[in-house]
Amino acid sequence: MLSEDHNRLLTRVGPGTPMGDLLRRYWQPIAGESEFETMDTKAVRLMGEDLVLYKDHGGAFGLVDRHCPHRRADMSYGMVEACGLRCSYHGWLFDRDGACLDQPYEETANPAGRYKERVTIKAYPVRALGGLLWTYMGPAPAPELPDWEPFSWPNGFRQIVISELPCNWLQGQENSIDPIHFEWMHANWSVRLRGQKGPYGPRHLKIDFREFDYGYTYNRIREDTDEHHPLWTVGRACLWPNGMFTGDHFEYRVPVDDTHMLSVAWFFTRVPRDSEPYVQDSIPTWHGPIRDAGGRWITSHVMNQDFVAWIGQGAISDRTQEHLGVSDKGVAIMRRQFLRDIERVRRGEDPKAILRDPAANRAVPLPTIDRAAVTEGMTAEEIRAGGAMHLKRFIFQYGQPEEVRLAQQQAMGIDQDNKGYVEA
Repeated sequence: MLSEDHNRLLTRVGPGTPMGDLLRRYWQPIAGESEFETMDTKAVRLMGEDLVLYKDHGGAFGLVDRHCPHRRADMSYGMVEACGLRCSYHGWLFDRDGACLDQPYEETANPAGRYKERVTIKAYPVRALGGLLWTYMGPAPAPELPDWEPFSWPNGFRQIVISELPCNWLQGQENSIDPIHFEWMHANWSVRLRGQKGPYGPRHLKIDFREFDYGYTYNRIREDTDEHHPLWTVGRACLWPNGMFTGDHFEYRVPVDDTHMLSVAWFFTRVPRDSEPYVQDSIPTWHGPIRDAGGRWITSHVMNQDFVAWIGQGAISDRTQEHLGVSDKGVAIMRRQFLRDIERVRRGEDPKAILRDPAANRAVPLPTIDRAAVTEGMTAEEIRAGGAMHLKRFIFQYGQPEEVRLAQQQAMGIDQDNKGYVEA
């Protein structure tokens, strides 16, 4: 269990909080680039700050305060221009660095006053990578935005799924270093959700946690594997500080505020070798629902099952009431690392997994189970005959739009459905 003080320390993310200061040292994914094919501005809330993400007519992205510094009008209803965002109330124009470029009446009434030079709006840098839009909210100089190797893998159908959850970000991230939950939350619970009493999936026999430059791996041996299996030799990656990489997709747990988080997931599905070369012009972004028509949490897909667990712990889990076991070794490792990193930031040092060298930030490799399958692919016939379920249906989140399913089916050349993980 954690003390109340430590629980508060690790979960509060607003400006000036220790964990907020730590998380602001990293680039955070906040939207999909393709969302701005049909809109100019998007209101976002990140780590307790209300902001507006926009794309101007010059193609540049910006992230600024939700409220104009003039009379506090809502900038999400502003007008994008060739360079920047103009407030629709009185026309003040700001660029993506926060500088005021134009104050129409002020400059007409008092052109010598140069008032605009004394007014700025809070602004954060935005970069596009992998079809995602990322922002850095910390002090300069910003570190490198990690160029993970999967972002440049060829011949894959990619999609981005975003959901807002009513719980603290740490509940999501602790899931990233918890191998035992796969046995029960996904394998065994799915058996029950199908209306069956058994048989259950293979039991875990041994788990381990190994540190690497950009996080930790969790490694495991089940009844159906041994020490030579990639689940043990390679493992899955808990990316520092708030991500996860499973071998073909990323999941990020981005704090909205203390009691809400964004699940931002990036998926890569390797097309069959028969379909090469495959080039995707735009990576679709869609928003995954989390409740069904009756108001119950959706449980049919893998990540929706995870959401049930995280949300069920409460808006902020009361970790003073926990009783941790041997299976929670990874969670304890994570918490201790966060406490060390908070102290490093207080001393003015870089925390774990910060990239500063541009030369080292080129297609950065990560631990990847079944690397050959995702980089070299299989034939369509091999996939139909025995390929993994996720190559034939989208099992991860409920609500895949029909146009995305059809685009994935066309890319794969194999019938696709989105029935999820539970339905046979």
